[in-house]
Amino acid sequence: MEKQESTLELWSLAPSKGARTNRKRLGRGEASGVGKTCGKGNKGQKSRAGASIPAWFEGGQMPLYRRIAKIGFQSRKRLQGINQYRIVDVTVLNAFDDGAVVDVETLKAIGKGPRGNKLAGIKIVGNGEVTKKLTVKVQAATAGAKKAIEAAGGTFEAAEK
Repeated sequence: MEKQESTLELWSLAPSKGARTNRKRLGRGEASGVGKTCGKGNKGQKSRAGASIPAWFEGGQMPLYRRIAKIGFQSRKRLQGINQYRIVDVTVLNAFDDGAVVDVETLKAIGKGPRGNKLAGIKIVGNGEVTKKLTVKVQAATAGAKKAIEAAGGTFEAAEK
């Protein structure tokens, strides 16, 4: 006897075993396993009809998104660059010749100038030593930096942006 090849026909199509199951018939007696409370437990908001509670709802407790610290704030001044400076250490000034005028352009020439448009300018910081007499014309400097420049016989002048 010869084996016949099976062909795919509409009448021979059927879902896989276990792919289709009957729906749960709720409230049809205790023996069904889902009688009386229909699998919703006893009382409470979730047992009521039409209950749909958002995943983040904590039942009136102060929600997590209001308990945790808020991060990521940037002030308007920072975004506009009003209080943002390119920081240059006071020891960098020793790279210039004695009696030179140090301003934004000369600092740009040695690669220490401001980067980007949103900056208020350059600020000299640090408590190091300056060994040369210089005239420094930048937007800002710390008290320690001014003291170091003046101790070497130089002067500091606040420049406009």
